[in-house]
Amino acid sequence: MKWEGNRESDNVEDRRGSSGHSGGGGLFGSKFGIGSIIIALAASYFFGINPLTVLGFLGGSDSPQVQQGPAQKPPADDVQAKFVSVVLADTEDVWKDVFTKGGANYATPKLVIFRGVTSTPCGAGQSAMGPFYCPADQKVYIDLSFFETLKRQMGAGGDFAQAYVVAHEIGHHVQNLLGVHDKVEQARRRLSERENNALSVRVELQADCYAGLWAKKAHESRQILQTGDIEEAMNAAARIGDDAIQRQSTGHVRPDSFTHGSSAQRTKWFNIGLQTGSVKACDTFSQRDL
Repeated sequence: MKWEGNRESDNVEDRRGSSGHSGGGGLFGSKFGIGSIIIALAASYFFGINPLTVLGFLGGSDSPQVQQGPAQKPPADDVQAKFVSVVLADTEDVWKDVFTKGGANYATPKLVIFRGVTSTPCGAGQSAMGPFYCPADQKVYIDLSFFETLKRQMGAGGDFAQAYVVAHEIGHHVQNLLGVHDKVEQARRRLSERENNALSVRVELQADCYAGLWAKKAHESRQILQTGDIEEAMNAAARIGDDAIQRQSTGHVRPDSFTHGSSAQRTKWFNIGLQTGSVKACDTFSQRDL
């Protein structure tokens, strides 16, 4: 991926130097020992349940709080932070143009770099959860060590695989701006667990499609793609499919527990966005067959 020398976003917060602790015996306070974290992560991998939701349930109505120092800009010599700053800037340019042509304004999100654990309005975020988007504050959260996990444990290395991950999370921000998030949350209240999982799959596949849309338009404007980049993104999409993760984790695949989509579905919808560059083509909610 050609990214060196490109514009960096000013919307990056670096929390890696701030203290991540709370009072009361442990990283998450008295309500959240290591057992709670294990339960949450197991639920995420095996049952398709958001770890933040599980932690909120285990702790009652109060979200775990992590004390946080003031956010700073990443160091100028931090290559990995510079990379995500450039990718974020590129998504800003693409989506500003898309929204403007659609007669709307694009509100840029923040991207928070943290290490280990950080506080969010959506609950305590932990690096083991992987990158995530919090609609309450319109921020993407990522521990950069995830990229090493993506490479070594999931077999999805390469800078464009990393760019795909960032673009996918920005896709959730686009959904939030377009009102998809609110509609989905309203629908969830009257759906069964299985139906909720199926709805989550459509949400995630649309974000994959938006990531592909970004790649197409970014390349058309700035020629960022190099040989092998698309293959890296496709490989990453396949490696983090629900079936691939379940097969690796348990040896069994449970389609009714999918929350992000199968490997085939994730690569398919990334490719739809890549080939069409169309927001309308990314409407996963109107499709019978994903």
